[in-house]
This record gives sequence, structure tokens and C-alpha cells, in this order.
Amino acid sequence: MAEEFFFEKLDIYRRSLKFSIEICKVSKDFPLKFSRIRSQLIGAAISVPLNIAEGSGRKSEKEKINFYKIARSSLFEIVPLLEICKELNLISKSHQLKFKKEIVELSKMINGLIKKL
Repeated sequence: MAEEFFFEKLDIYRRSLKFSIEICKVSKDFPLKFSRIRSQLIGAAISVPLNIAEGSGRKSEKEKINFYKIARSSLFEIVPLLEICKELNLISKSHQLKFKKEIVELSKMINGLIKKL
């Protein structure tokens, strides 16, 4: 088995990766006319674990914090996108609520990561 990078051991990384995969799965069948919404939603979702990974590789605390804040901002971007998707009947109300609950938890975890620095 290959050695793990530091970020791969972080709960926030693993959980945000799982979250982004779930977003990708739910949005994969959006009609073509909503491809812009799908692209924006997936982009924001995958930005979370990507920025956590990139931030963990930075040397200075200031740089790390900046990437963690970008990850948190991407989570916030997903909230209105989910609302739009629900209103357009692209996702169910239950999916929207499940994802929003996870966003709240992930943002708390990122806040904790920032405070540790």
C-alpha cells in the first residue's frame, strides 16, 4: 500500500471527498439545458477537498488558512446552487436538506482546522 499524504489522514478531507462524489452522482443526470448549473455545482463541490489538499501542502500558516477558507467558501457556494436545483426539480427536497446538513458539518470542521493553526 502506498504511503498516505498528511491531508489523506484528515477527517475533513475524507468526508469532503465523499460529499463531492455524492454531489457528482446526484447531478450526473441533469438535463443538458442545465449543464451550466451542473458544472457550477460539481466545480464547487470538488473544490472543497482539492483546496484542503492543496492547503495542507503549503508551508506557511497564512497560506494554509487561505486555502481552507477557499474550501469553506466553496461549501457556501453550494447552498444556493442546491436551492436552485430543488426549485427546478433537479434534486429532491430530501437531497437538498441532506446536503445542506453535511455542508454545515463540513464548514464547522474547516473552522476547527483553521482554529488549530
